[in-house]
Amino acid sequence: MSRVVVVTGASGGIGRATVAEFARRGDRIALIARGQTGLEGAAAECQELGATTLTVPLDVSDASAVAAAVERIETELGPIDVWVNVAFTSVFSRFDDITPEEYRRATEVSYLGYVYATMAVLPRMKARNRGTIVHVGSALAYRGIPLQTAYCGAKHAIQGFHEALRCELLHEHSAVHVTMVQMPAVNTPQFSWVLSRLPKHPQPVPPIYQPEVAARAVLFAADHPKRREYWVGASTVGTLLANAVVPGLLDRYLGRTGFASQQTANLRTDGDPVNLWDPADGEDGRDFGARGVFDNQAKANSPQQWLAHRYPQLGAAAGVLGAAAGVAVAMGRRR
Repeated sequence: MSRVVVVTGASGGIGRATVAEFARRGDRIALIARGQTGLEGAAAECQELGATTLTVPLDVSDASAVAAAVERIETELGPIDVWVNVAFTSVFSRFDDITPEEYRRATEVSYLGYVYATMAVLPRMKARNRGTIVHVGSALAYRGIPLQTAYCGAKHAIQGFHEALRCELLHEHSAVHVTMVQMPAVNTPQFSWVLSRLPKHPQPVPPIYQPEVAARAVLFAADHPKRREYWVGASTVGTLLANAVVPGLLDRYLGRTGFASQQTANLRTDGDPVNLWDPADGEDGRDFGARGVFDNQAKANSPQQWLAHRYPQLGAAAGVLGAAAGVAVAMGRRR
């Protein structure tokens, strides 16, 4: 039976790949993002897969617009079964070089956007006593890294919000579920459109995964929402494990390596698009799609994720073993 699914940040990256996964299932999908060009491209891909779609261009930092979108979606597509929060923006920069206005903007979109969306759809789900909210998080919800203070702060905030809300729903014995998917480094367009004050082009820290890997994890979480969270890739498990076991050592390691590892050898150009205030795929922009510019480095599959989905105990063990190896390699890579 098809569901009504809403995905924010649906025009590119993980959100773009996620709507395609739900489309393959035959779900009815509402796509939310600011950029009309990317939304139309994503909707066309979903329609080719046989899905019914509704595009809703809006800024998730506008609480009233999100509330109106929920009303429209339920009127046109039906009661919302799954809501996936993905939309974000950020700044690649030293903290000293970020203005208060930029920091506030990144926080309003990347954190409060999740809050406003949840605030708008949760009462309807609770009234029906069914529904699932999936928050797309990151290993950086637990472990901050240099040059990403705004993003890390938002992901940490989402994690706390998610945990607190989940406890409230459990207290109420609600059949509405909220879960979170903690992502590794993913090959998305964000590294080409996030505001950057770095001298060189930003890059994800390897190992890098394709957005389709992330999207499959979101789909799995939506189908199995009773778990508190899901970790994608052994690298994410490794980050969390290292942070729990040797946080002080990890601080020093990241302080030494975190600047160079997040930049390519290529100088950044002044003509790069910036999506902090306006969508990069706006009226004069182009459709960026799901993938970024790191195809040659990105993994199309995650063995640990495959095991975790089918055999949770083996998946967890594989994640820990992979994590230990990953931490050892990472610690020695830049000494």
